[in-house]
Amino acid sequence: MTHGASNLIDLQTYPIHTAGPARDALVARMRADLERDGCAVVKRFLTQAGITALTAEADGVADKGHRSFNRTNAYFTRDDPTFPADHPRRRFFDRSNAFIPADNFAKDGPLRTIHDSAGFDRFVQDCLQEDHFHRYADPLADVIVNMAEEGAGFPWHFDTNNYTVTLAIQNAEEGGAFEYAPHIRKGDENFDEVARVIDGTSDRVKVLNLEPGDLQIFRGRYSLHRVAPLKGPRRRYVAIFSYVEEPGMVGAPERTMQLYGRTLPIHHERAGQRADSYID
Repeated sequence: MTHGASNLIDLQTYPIHTAGPARDALVARMRADLERDGCAVVKRFLTQAGITALTAEADGVADKGHRSFNRTNAYFTRDDPTFPADHPRRRFFDRSNAFIPADNFAKDGPLRTIHDSAGFDRFVQDCLQEDHFHRYADPLADVIVNMAEEGAGFPWHFDTNNYTVTLAIQNAEEGGAFEYAPHIRKGDENFDEVARVIDGTSDRVKVLNLEPGDLQIFRGRYSLHRVAPLKGPRRRYVAIFSYVEEPGMVGAPERTMQLYGRTLPIHHERAGQRADSYID
């Protein structure tokens, strides 16, 4: 079944594909929100038909999700005993989650139709005001769905990719709030503040409850964030579109294996080619 972008996205309310005052006002608001705290949301960006189509698509490939249960720090790195025991790099927490890799979503399916729709990438770029802006080149991670079930959650972490765009598709009965500390890692690692967030003593944490159909733009490489544990039998689905500053960037082999349960040759060929020096 094919899907048209106009049936999936509420383009009447949010004409991201057409230049004009409505688009200009939306971009201005998104820019202000991103400048303030690194996060901006378009409420009910999707139509009800879009929400329904994406839910059905996610249900259809849910069995392809890679479930992982382990302990991880905010950087997805191994323990390093050269640091003190209470250092953020040595603070590990249970992680239980599942990602449905990008190669499970058809080119003509609703998820990729939204991603490839006229004006979508440019709208995101205009909101972020980034000159160096490229789709994540990772064939397992450019367009994915995060699938979480009862008891699952995602502890404090930073994203590998610089900018993340998400669409809330389906919520669990309870839980799943998105918590984040804006701009905590801009210029340096800021380990002291990272430790305060982990300890629950930071005053920089914000809480966001996304609803199905909401579009979120988030600077996840610079803002520590987590997803609260879920309750109830209904799965939580969130689509993730990823963008980066340099063309051809893919995930590191170790982290790719953690998140998706497999790697491809491209992950090993391009290992260590990131332009920044932040810890992954």
